[in-house]
Amino acid sequence: MIKEVIVVEGRDDVTAVKRALDAELITTGGFGFPKGVMERIKAAQKRRGVIIFTDPDFAGEKIRKKIAAEVPGCKHAFLPREEAKKDGDIGIENASPESIISALNKVRTESVEKRSEFTQVDLIRNQLIGNEDASCRRDEIGKILGIGYGNAKQFLSRLNNYGVSREEFLKAVDTINNSL
Repeated sequence: MIKEVIVVEGRDDVTAVKRALDAELITTGGFGFPKGVMERIKAAQKRRGVIIFTDPDFAGEKIRKKIAAEVPGCKHAFLPREEAKKDGDIGIENASPESIISALNKVRTESVEKRSEFTQVDLIRNQLIGNEDASCRRDEIGKILGIGYGNAKQFLSRLNNYGVSREEFLKAVDTINNSL
């Protein structure tokens, strides 16, 4: 059982997470956030901590950013896009219990103080920007590190803000270099 409260987007996501493990969940009801939801998330963060676990799509990313901006110190779990797809639909509700557990086992805490451990030079050196398979490489490294997929700017921000160490990063780069 996970001690933190998991924040997901909808009821189908709750069903999928409950199939994987026993946890307390809060739904945002999409981007609109019904009255009182943000207050419940803030209270849960004070009481037990919160894990934001939104869909790996544009709307999910907007919801994640909205919560993180208002509720500092949240943890983040990311589900790889291909593990959330079913019949052209992307969402947590489509993931297997194993994929959900794997994503929650790689949870990351967003740091409050901004770091600049990684720069664009790291992305260029490791072929994560500026070449035709950069997007695929970021996707694979994001899966390994548990920080999800992002464009170059988002990816760099996640490397710096989710406590990824240089050693973890280089190990992930080696892993994908050896598998390609």
